[in-house]
Amino acid sequence: MKTLVLGASMKSHRFSHKAVNKLVAKGHEVVAFGLKEGEINGVTIDTELVQYKDIHTVTLYLNPTVQPEYYDYILSLQPKRVIFNPGTENSEFCTTLHEKDIKCEVACTLVMLASNTY
Repeated sequence: MKTLVLGASMKSHRFSHKAVNKLVAKGHEVVAFGLKEGEINGVTIDTELVQYKDIHTVTLYLNPTVQPEYYDYILSLQPKRVIFNPGTENSEFCTTLHEKDIKCEVACTLVMLASNTY
């Protein structure tokens, strides 16, 4: 299942960076979007919103105050679920996701991967 890391960072101390590394290490197909281009463990960080195909999971690393500008984009990808990592919780968007039959999870991608619940 393909995962989009939305809010990917080249800074190795950032959780989005660690998530890309851990997803790749666990054998997941990963695509990434961030504000600055780069590459993490073979995954290119796109700086333009690409209409990726077959996205199963969007894992968010975006502050809730900037998320509204990405709502339509995320919905257009038709993911099966969106993971709101710590600090990204957004009940308004979760309600919209539920209305579109997209699972909303408030969880930590890194913990999920470590506990094999991803």
